[in-house]
Amino acid sequence: MADTLFDVSGKTVLVSGGSRGIGLAVALAFAERGARVIITGRDETSLREACGSAEGSPERMTHACCDVADPATIQTCVDDVVAEFGRIDTLINCAGVNIRKPAVDYSPEEFDAIMDINLRGAFFMAQAVGRHMIGRGEGCIVNVDSLTSSKPLTQIAPYSMSKAGLSSMTRALALEWGAQGVRVNGLAPGFILTELTRKLWADPNLQSWNRTVTPLGRMGSVEDLVGAAIFLASPASAFLTGQTIRVDGGITCGLNWPIGGDYQVTCDA
Repeated sequence: MADTLFDVSGKTVLVSGGSRGIGLAVALAFAERGARVIITGRDETSLREACGSAEGSPERMTHACCDVADPATIQTCVDDVVAEFGRIDTLINCAGVNIRKPAVDYSPEEFDAIMDINLRGAFFMAQAVGRHMIGRGEGCIVNVDSLTSSKPLTQIAPYSMSKAGLSSMTRALALEWGAQGVRVNGLAPGFILTELTRKLWADPNLQSWNRTVTPLGRMGSVEDLVGAAIFLASPASAFLTGQTIRVDGGITCGLNWPIGGDYQVTCDA
């Protein structure tokens, strides 16, 4: 008999922010495993190109334009998906943006743009899908968090704040919706190499620092997130809700400081 513990075939999966990076990698993984996947984003061309990359299972992946900064657009998108496919079994809340600069330099417009997509948009997407799932008595939501929700980084204060809010939102929705059969969990990547971060991580000094502070000694790839995402949407995690899985190579375990194995000190207790 086939082991169905991690089976997601036949599921309808909505991936918000699925046209590139982590969202696209996760969307492709679900499609390859027999799920019907709908990716959303703001740019029609990018969405079409992303769906075209679903080699071997193009018939299982489609797209819908949706600006998560606009709650009305979110509701229309969710209604259309339910009308066409009958249900949404899993929502992957992955849409996100970032602007890097010192905290003193952010404008109100830049702050709002980050919050509108990363936190406000994620909430209203979860709310719209959650209503549908509550009505069916089952469903799974995975919010793509960040290592910065627990360990903020310099020069991305609003981003870190938005992800901390998302982490709290995961627990709050899990608390409210568990009795209705809806599970809500988080997936927190560490430093992941994507098209958007490739230029940043081209700096040799930054690469060396990352290898030092990450226990597994390397940068993550978008494919590293696939296993945890499939797990959270599968029967294998049926009794798991309100939790955040940190797929970060161990970077949030603590701090690796520059003391070698031969360096010994004696200190008072």
